[in-house]
Amino acid sequence: MDSGLLISFLALDLLLVCVPGADWAYAIAAGLRDRSVAWAVGGLVAGYALHTLLAAAGLAVLVAGSPGLLTVLTVAGAAYLVWLGWSVLRRPGVPDAAQDTPATAQGGSRARDFLRGATISGLNPKGLLLYLSVLPQFLVTRGAHLPVPVQTVVLGLLHMACCAAVYLTVGLAARAVLGARPAAARAVTRTSGAAMLGIGAFLLVQRLALS
Repeated sequence: MDSGLLISFLALDLLLVCVPGADWAYAIAAGLRDRSVAWAVGGLVAGYALHTLLAAAGLAVLVAGSPGLLTVLTVAGAAYLVWLGWSVLRRPGVPDAAQDTPATAQGGSRARDFLRGATISGLNPKGLLLYLSVLPQFLVTRGAHLPVPVQTVVLGLLHMACCAAVYLTVGLAARAVLGARPAAARAVTRTSGAAMLGIGAFLLVQRLALS
């Protein structure tokens, strides 16, 4: 692929990833609740890996062409965001809350954080739209040295790398800035929970209104 095309996609994708949304809210909440945000961010990236595979296989276009299926996925993702946001609001965490937690419990918490992240990004309609509207503009269909599915995977990997870098930075920065401020940490965690709840409710109402 042309290096200039890759740089252009990377710049645009990085700009989109830097726009706060459900992923940001989850990364911040995870950073304040646990000693490490790596598992939560790994889950978010895994969800976009699923989007990449679907796009490379041509299934993303199929989903977009099926209003019923798209509605089901959107409603499921929105409902999950509402539930997760409400859970965070009910039990806002503080830094180092899991410091004395047994290793077995920490392992279960990490797996849960990973699955939550994968569910948030995997069911995120914005992720699907990115792969349907933005990514195809950077694919070369004529005279390309790489098949379109391979190009799709390359661009998907770049998007996943951007997500990993930005969300890790967001989570770790939230923890570093608010680590010694439990009251502020609780407030930011509640704000993140409210953001997830609000985004989920907005997507739910919007999709149901269109169906």
